[in-house]
Amino acid sequence: MNITQGKTAAYGIYPQGAHLQDVVHALNQAGFQHEDICLLLAPTHPIATSVRDMKLIALEPHSSAALAELVGWLSKLGAVVISSIGLFIRSRAFLRAFLDTSETPALCRNWGTLASLGIPEHDASRLRNRIDEDGVLIYVSCERTSQSEWAMEVLRKTGAHETSRLQ
Repeated sequence: MNITQGKTAAYGIYPQGAHLQDVVHALNQAGFQHEDICLLLAPTHPIATSVRDMKLIALEPHSSAALAELVGWLSKLGAVVISSIGLFIRSRAFLRAFLDTSETPALCRNWGTLASLGIPEHDASRLRNRIDEDGVLIYVSCERTSQSEWAMEVLRKTGAHETSRLQ
């Protein structure tokens, strides 16, 4: 099973320096809910570094507030997958899609998650490389084709290097 069964989706690839909270805010303003949004982060992304080093950062009093704010923001999203580090899942749809795959044990060690999101295998290899190079894939689950077209336009306007939608 993948999350797009009976639905459609759009995604965009962003550089590591992109302001992800601004992109998510733009998607929210366009009518997309937090639980419909999934972030896939390269292990080299600054957010991934913060999550990986959470124990060390938490020991520094001035960093605790920023860390709590970051984790709070991530936990509002439908899902956040950080290759080789971990994942946050809030949305039942993302949870079902990720747990209903033969690659479940490897979700955090590789980009097997792409298939769970309905991304065709012929695109997955290229996208794995793009995420590792650029740092972020933002995925938006949509009910209708018109919504995925709108999501793709929002992603494009917020600086995505590449956008596409799934049928």
